[in-house]
Amino acid sequence: MTSIAHRIAALFRIKANKALDQAEDPREVLDYSYTQQQEMLQKVRRGVADVATSRKRIDLQINQLRQSSGKLEGQAQQALAAGREDLAREALSRRTAVASQLTDLQTQQATLQAEEEKLTLASQRLQAKVDTFRISKETIKARYTAAEAQTRITEAVTGIGEEMGDVGLAMQRAEDKTEQLQARAGALDELLASGALEDATLPAGRDDIQAELERVTAGQDVDRELARMKARLPASATPSALEGKRAEQGAPDQEGTS
Repeated sequence: MTSIAHRIAALFRIKANKALDQAEDPREVLDYSYTQQQEMLQKVRRGVADVATSRKRIDLQINQLRQSSGKLEGQAQQALAAGREDLAREALSRRTAVASQLTDLQTQQATLQAEEEKLTLASQRLQAKVDTFRISKETIKARYTAAEAQTRITEAVTGIGEEMGDVGLAMQRAEDKTEQLQARAGALDELLASGALEDATLPAGRDDIQAELERVTAGQDVDRELARMKARLPASATPSALEGKRAEQGAPDQEGTS
C-alpha cells in the first residue's frame, strides 16, 4: 500500500511539473527573479542607512560627552582656584564617569563603523550582481523571444502549429467535399444520360420513347454531317476511288499468275 502511495505521489509530481513547465514563461520568471534581487538590494541599503544613522547618533553623543568632560575639567580647576577642593573632587569624579561612558560609546562607534563598511561593501557587490543579472536577463529574454518567433514562423510555414494545422485540416475537408460533390455530379450526369434518371427541368410528359427518338434524330444528324464531310473530299480520296486503284494495280499480277 505504501509503494502504491509513493508511486501515485511521484506521478502527481511529474504531472504537476509538466503542467508548470508548459505554463511557465521564462521571461516572467527572469523578471520576477530580478524584482526579488532588487528588493533584497533595497533591504541591504536600508540596513546600511540604519547602521549609519545609529553611528551618527553615537557620534553626536561622543561629542556631547567630550564637551561635558572639558567643562567638568574647567570647573575642577575653578574650584581649586577658589579653595574648594571638595567641588573640584566632585567635578573630577563626574569627569571620570563621563570618560567611562565616552570609552563605551567609542567602542560602539568602532563596531558600527565596521558594520557600516561591511554592509556598504555587500551592497556594492550585490548591486554589481544585480546589474550583471539584469544584462543577462535581457539577453536571455531577447534570445527566447527570437526563438519563439522563429518557431512560430516555422510551424506556420510547415503547418505544424495549431492555427495552421486547423487551416490545413479545413482545406483538406473542403477538398474532400469538393471531390465528393464532383463525383456525385458526374454520376448523376451519367445516370441522366442513360435514362436512369429524368431531368426534372424538362416539360412534363417526356418519356423513354421520346428520349429514344431524340437519340435516333441525333444519330441521323451525325450521319448527315458525315455525308457532307465525305462530299467535300477530292474524288481520288474517296473510299471507292481508292478501292478502284487497288483493283487496277492488282489485275496484271493476277493475269501473269494465271
